Amino acid sequence: MSLQYILDGNNIINHPSFSSCNRKIQDSRISLLEYIAIKKLCGSLRNKIIVVFDGYPYSENLRQINPGMNIIFSKDVSADEKIKNILEKSPNSKNTVVVSDDKEIIFFVKSFGAIPLPVEEFINPGITQRAKKLQKIEEEFIKAELTHTQMEKINQELKKLWLK
Repeated sequence: MSLQYILDGNNIINHPSFSSCNRKIQDSRISLLEYIAIKKLCGSLRNKIIVVFDGYPYSENLRQINPGMNIIFSKDVSADEKIKNILEKSPNSKNTVVVSDDKEIIFFVKSFGAIPLPVEEFINPGITQRAKKLQKIEEEFIKAELTHTQMEKINQELKKLWLK
């Protein structure tokens, strides 16, 4: 079964992890679409990709970057409202991943049973895996039991400090 990705385009472009060297909003949009395609951030080619941008299109060239992506401009409403409308009309929201850091959108997505995905995890999926590995190592370190000898040494040191 394939997934549907709904991406908050401007939210991703404005995220500190998306280092787009282009200063014009048009160039940033193109950079984002190319980055998604090159890095295959939405996984399988069977997954449906909808990228929602605020405002109006400046050119139809965006649609030619990756014909597999559905590029939507919110026009007179906010991109957040457009994303909500798309999710409400989705036949199976449980197979929908919404990429945004907007707290209101995340809450809305969860209420529909869809999957919210933070921008950082979307842009840099490897960083998240590393963070999980580090967290697991830290948990194992904390859970590590002391040997009897180590406990005796600690007790002796504490006695010296506290029982003078």
